[in-house]
Amino acid sequence: MASLYLMRHGETLFNVQHKIQGWCDAPLTETGKAQAQAAAAWFRDKGIVFDHAYCSTSERTSDTLEIVTGGSMPYTRLKGLKEWNFGRFEGKDEFLNPPLPYGDFFKQFGGESEDELRERIVKTLKDIMEKPGHECVLAVSHGGSCANFCRAWAEHNVTQYRKGIKNCSIFRYDYKEGIFSCQEIIEPWQP
Repeated sequence: MASLYLMRHGETLFNVQHKIQGWCDAPLTETGKAQAQAAAAWFRDKGIVFDHAYCSTSERTSDTLEIVTGGSMPYTRLKGLKEWNFGRFEGKDEFLNPPLPYGDFFKQFGGESEDELRERIVKTLKDIMEKPGHECVLAVSHGGSCANFCRAWAEHNVTQYRKGIKNCSIFRYDYKEGIFSCQEIIEPWQP
């Protein structure tokens, strides 16, 4: 049995401005950095030591990962861990989002469908966990990616996804024989 700690990045400028932030990027705010430090303290207090670390190619995830690990370990950036591609909606005001579920809505605007996002994030994390020596892995990703990954394993999860993933939320998964099971969702940041 291996463990995957999948977490969302810290708060960004676009989060504060209520902008749609998928493949576009915005820097962490001071609050976002404090959230990542709170996550680092949670891991430290629990005695969790990672053997490998990954994040998306977005700066907001690599900055979060570096704070969480104290810059003390190498990590790999993967496009497969990126957020949902919202196409021409990238950088626009959040109020323009359609009601959930989004389904195929963003395809017509050059983005991804929900199924495409889910297939991408599931394949990426399975590929990671199947590598030798990957017993305790940290992967920093995004809210939409984390939600869709959790939904993909709903029948196996002990803890189910709840709408509204807070910045720096941590999803703890057990991984065995190709199956992920979400054991708990931790929110170490208390404003």
